Amino acid sequence: MGKMKIDLNCDLGESAGNDEAIMPHITSANIACGFHAGDASVMQATVKLAKRHGVNIGAHPSWKDRENFGRVEINIPAEEVESIVFEQINTLAQIARAEGIALTHVKPHGALYNQAATDRGLADAIVRAVKRFSVDLILVGLAGSGLCDAGFEAGIKVAGEGFPDRAYNPDGTLMSRSKQGAVIESPEDVAKNAVKLIREGILFGERRVFVDTLCLHGDNKHAVENAILLREVLTKNGIEIAGLK
Repeated sequence: MGKMKIDLNCDLGESAGNDEAIMPHITSANIACGFHAGDASVMQATVKLAKRHGVNIGAHPSWKDRENFGRVEINIPAEEVESIVFEQINTLAQIARAEGIALTHVKPHGALYNQAATDRGLADAIVRAVKRFSVDLILVGLAGSGLCDAGFEAGIKVAGEGFPDRAYNPDGTLMSRSKQGAVIESPEDVAKNAVKLIREGILFGERRVFVDTLCLHGDNKHAVENAILLREVLTKNGIEIAGLK
């Protein structure tokens, strides 16, 4: 096994107030496209900030539900899913293009992300939107999920994502935030968990799945300290931090 590499991503452009402090410590920014948070001026400011720090830019499409921050499940026909995801990728891509940057990846947000992990029809619709926009985009999905499988089968690049600050269910899905112990609070524990995820992957029954990218939650009150500590611990463990490509 060669030197291990990992991408560090964060959901930004959601007006959580930590963007400027966290951007220097990550390699990929997932930028809200206006459906759950953000607007044209927030997108532009976030793109500029990412560009300044040499951070990859990705679209973070959601259900159209600002009221619930895109965290509530919605069920609509696959064609509509494809068109709303495509629209959001396109909106951000145009803003990025004006700043001289191309998008690297797409990572669905909130309920859309979680539903696509287990709903194959929904996953396929998201993949069609990504592929229609560009076959060079990398789809970021929950490592080992149906969304990743859909991307692999459609022949696009896929990055499996792990969550160092979250507990997992035995089937490899994320434990619901409403459950005790679902969110790991201590930055030291988050860093330790990150190393374990990279080295050992996630066990789904008999299947072991490795991660390509780790998500740092930008809305966590210790987001910046978490990111700094995490980088230190990964580097100490001989893990290289590098953007997806």
